[in-house]
Amino acid sequence: MSHHKPDPSKSVNLTIDGLPVTVPEGTTILEAARKLGIHIPVLCDHPDLKKRAVCRICVVECDGGGKLKAACANDVWEGVKVVTNSPKIHAIRKTIVELILADHPQDCLTCIRNQKCELQKLALQFGLEKLTFPKAEFGSLPNVDTNTLVRDMAKCVKCGRCVEACQEVQTVRAINTAHRSLHYEVTTPYDQELIEGPCVYCGQCAAVCPVGALYENDQTDKVWAAIDDPGRHVVVQTAPAVRVALGDEFGLPPGAVTTGKMVTALKRLGFDKVFDTDFSADVTIMEEGHELLHRLQTGGKLPMITSCSPGWINFAEVFYPDLLGHLSSCKSPQQMFGALAKTYYPQVSGVDAAKVTCVSIMPCVAKKFEAQRPEMNSSGYQDVDVVLTTRELARMIKLAGLDFADLPETAFDQVMGDSTGAAVIFGTSGGVMEAALRTVYEVVVGETLGNLDFEAVRGHEGIKRFEVDLKGTKVKLLVSNGLANARLVMDSIRKGECDATFVEIMCCPGGCVGGGGQPYGNSSIKLQRKDGLYIADKALPIRKSHENPEVKAVYEKFLGKPLGEKSHHLLHTHYNSEGKNHWSKAGGGDAHH
Repeated sequence: MSHHKPDPSKSVNLTIDGLPVTVPEGTTILEAARKLGIHIPVLCDHPDLKKRAVCRICVVECDGGGKLKAACANDVWEGVKVVTNSPKIHAIRKTIVELILADHPQDCLTCIRNQKCELQKLALQFGLEKLTFPKAEFGSLPNVDTNTLVRDMAKCVKCGRCVEACQEVQTVRAINTAHRSLHYEVTTPYDQELIEGPCVYCGQCAAVCPVGALYENDQTDKVWAAIDDPGRHVVVQTAPAVRVALGDEFGLPPGAVTTGKMVTALKRLGFDKVFDTDFSADVTIMEEGHELLHRLQTGGKLPMITSCSPGWINFAEVFYPDLLGHLSSCKSPQQMFGALAKTYYPQVSGVDAAKVTCVSIMPCVAKKFEAQRPEMNSSGYQDVDVVLTTRELARMIKLAGLDFADLPETAFDQVMGDSTGAAVIFGTSGGVMEAALRTVYEVVVGETLGNLDFEAVRGHEGIKRFEVDLKGTKVKLLVSNGLANARLVMDSIRKGECDATFVEIMCCPGGCVGGGGQPYGNSSIKLQRKDGLYIADKALPIRKSHENPEVKAVYEKFLGKPLGEKSHHLLHTHYNSEGKNHWSKAGGGDAHH
């Protein structure tokens, strides 16, 4: 790579396979080739991660002489003549793929990444019909940890993507590399179970894994069984970010808003009621907004930090147990919904609470972990019974033979199905803050907002700071996404250097649109999903949580008032400075092989 700092304002002229191209200084050979429509094969490269040149599948020849360079990790330079297409290069790339496959299980038909595996695509691209090298023997079984993540390290191609996502992007350091040469492997510190280490179950490792080595624990069988049980009344809730990502699995444009088709699909799958997590997101704003006002009025601990992201909650418990008092006591919208589905819904519907099975469709792997936490049973039952990721829902739809793209649109069921624009934008970084502002402003100021769009909180920047004037009272606010940025924010709070009053923290880069359970994608796709949520927000007739008629009804008929006795019991929670150690002692963390 270049030894001086690239200047993107300068242009570099070169040729690739004889074709001239001009690109900014600092452009890699791989990126320059793509500009010409030449797609060099890669495996370790990922657009959201650093360049590492581990797999070497992207080798090209520069200026003749036979010396090969990794296209993903070398910048172009003036006048270079790059060759990407020659018998020699083809043979080297093919040999590399064959070597990887010789050390990789050949169970593609039963692999969770079948037809979505980057190694499988490379084997197809190189036309591999038989392997030249002897095949390794595999005896280890996948490791299932806390019913959340599965590690099938026999399939690991040692690309290092997951390690960087865990160590650099999320700063958790729950997985790393060990040993050398033939014994080199991706593992956990001291080869311990994930529950025993600092893992927060954000799922970002699985989101960047190119093969089936890391993935969510599929629990669709539990849902099929519940739907098939005539003694169960199965309700399902769908998170905001699911509706702008589910279409990716069915060939729709990234960010397409598929709400109506999704509801139709869920009804055809056999769910008794299809509700919207947006309903409980609006309830969350009512509780959280009033909690913030209460802290301001009574000298409570500030800044108050949002609590709707379970990966972030795990992170706070593991790394910042001394600062847990800053977290809002509100349960996440998923868990608020579950508590109300087992109490309020039976009251207004006449369904026996003991027969209700509550299923969640989430963009998140950590939601699986959250639902199992022992304190999430304030309804008298486990609040949420099963959590599926967006990817798992897509598998159910495909198994049922539904042509998702051609499905008609259906509305959510009533009682817990009304949503507002404020709730929809929960799925992207800054959305919770904006939703809260729409309500808190009108409660404090007593005036109707003319412009509901708080542009300052939008976007995927890691940390956003801004100030809002509440009728003479200026309040400083901060929005953060990704755990590396959360660590910066928490360190500043610990040092007493953070002057914000209210802080939003999302575990995953970009917020829930980039959740660990979403269809595989990169930052560009996440931005399109974000745009889809704001489009959905604009299209809804009600865009403020406190104006949701079903939210008004749940307080009038059942909860009484925000921060009241009943809502405190059902919708609020506590945190543990022992983190996951406390959780595992409670019986929820029995990892097994």
